Amino acid sequence: MERLNDYAERVLEIVELIPPGKVMPYGDIAEYLGEGGPRQVGRVLSLWGGGVPWWRVPRADGSPPVGHEVECLARWREEGTPLRGDRADMRLARWDGRTR
Repeated sequence: MERLNDYAERVLEIVELIPPGKVMPYGDIAEYLGEGGPRQVGRVLSLWGGGVPWWRVPRADGSPPVGHEVECLARWREEGTPLRGDRADMRLARWDGRTR
């Protein structure tokens, strides 16, 4: 297993800040940090994301992470995340990182 590095720590810190009922896609996290990209953020979450609210990080189209759809949708419903079918409603649920 890879070692947790500074970039990974920053990604996980941002994910922990996403408020309940909001989401921030992989690419937005990378843009917020000013480095990496969606794949790098996804890699961090696949290795170390179990201890943070990973379900608040959907794909850019609002769909849940592949392989975690059922649990993710259940958590979104529990938190009151705005949905459009089985996806997060990105217009209403997207968090910009500035407000809590």
